Parts: sequence; C-alpha cells; structure tokens
Amino acid sequence: MTFVCLAGLPRTGSTLLSAILSQNPEVHAEGNSAVCQLMWDMQQSCEVDAAEQLQANHRQVDQDALVASIPAIYYRNVKAQHIVDKCRSWTLPDNMAMLRRYVTDDPKVIVMTRPLDEIVASFVRLRKANGWSDPEAGLLDPMSEPIMRSQFGVDHARATSRGEFLFIEYADLVSDPQAVVDSIYSFCEWEPFVHDFDNVTNKHPEDDSVYGLLGMHDVRPTVGTRN
Repeated sequence: MTFVCLAGLPRTGSTLLSAILSQNPEVHAEGNSAVCQLMWDMQQSCEVDAAEQLQANHRQVDQDALVASIPAIYYRNVKAQHIVDKCRSWTLPDNMAMLRRYVTDDPKVIVMTRPLDEIVASFVRLRKANGWSDPEAGLLDPMSEPIMRSQFGVDHARATSRGEFLFIEYADLVSDPQAVVDSIYSFCEWEPFVHDFDNVTNKHPEDDSVYGLLGMHDVRPTVGTRN
C-alpha cells in the first residue's frame, strides 16, 4: 500500500478530485479521514497519558509500532494499491513530522488551494443555504477552522517544500482536469489511467448532516466551476 496525503484549504475541489481519482480501481480516495487525528491522539497518549505504564513495563519501544499501525487498521478493508488520505491538517508542521516518523521518510502531499475571498464566498453561500443566521461568523478568525488553520498549513508547506508537496489550484482543476490529474500521477509515480471527466460520481459520500452543512460534499457529474 502506498500512502498519499490530500490536504490544503476547504472549498477547493478536494471532493471532486477524490471522486475523479477513485475511478481508478487502484486508487482509494474517500472523504475526510480520521487517520491524522487518530495518529496524533495515539502519539500523545504514548508520550503523556500512558507514558508511565509504558515506561514501567519497558514498552516505550512499542510507541512507533502503535502509531504506525493506524493507517493500515483504518484502511484494512481497502483492496486498492494506493491510498489517498484526505485531511486538511497534514500540512501542519507537527503532522508532517509525524508522517515522516511513522509512515514514510518520503511523504507525498497534494495541497489544494484557492483565493481566500472565493473560499469565504463559497462558505457563505453554503451556510445561507443551510439556514445559518450569521453565515460569515468566525470564518477568518486567527487559526480557526476550517479556513485559517488550513491556511497556516498551506503557508508552511510553501515555505518549507523540498518536493514533498504538489500544489493544485481549484481553477486549474475545474478548467483543465486532465493536466491536473497528469501532474498528480507523475508526482505520485502511479501507472497511467484514463479518467472520464464527464461521468464523475462520488463513490464514498460523506454524511454532511454531521457538519450541519448539507450539500458541502456534493459532486456534479461533469467537471466545471462550482461555488
């Protein structure tokens, strides 16, 4: 199994890209993943809450195996050769360090980007459609989710990139999906596959009621601009 991360800003076409990539039976790309958070929580437990027990029983050596096992457990029922794990937080410095320590010393992270004004406008429209009374509330608060913490991660990725990040602009994805997909296949070193950009379906739909934003991860069958 190869492990590729899909990160970056929200409202940038990551669900669309995942649906496109999932046309290839050798690629598994589903919705927002819990892997990064689960790995972080396990690492913190080993180093803080369970540290005493691990030390007393001479089990500190097991920390790496415990944390590293999480991706394989999470995707244990997936038969595809390539996993695309979607989480906006992968680009954060501590998470990149965790990725290198427990998963691979040669990480590959696809980073989705889009101008902030377009992202905010998209969220406002989506929130209004879901009946939010103050659809602009908190969107640009420092280090807030879902935008500004992700922006910090994108900025860090740009500042530190040594080839482990592939930056994809939303406008490029919707205007020339073939070029974007070609760049991803080259970056990930995957065997070529013919994708159909006029017959896109989401094989792994999320329950958007959990987020209170119905329609947030809808995918239209033909690639094109969306809000």
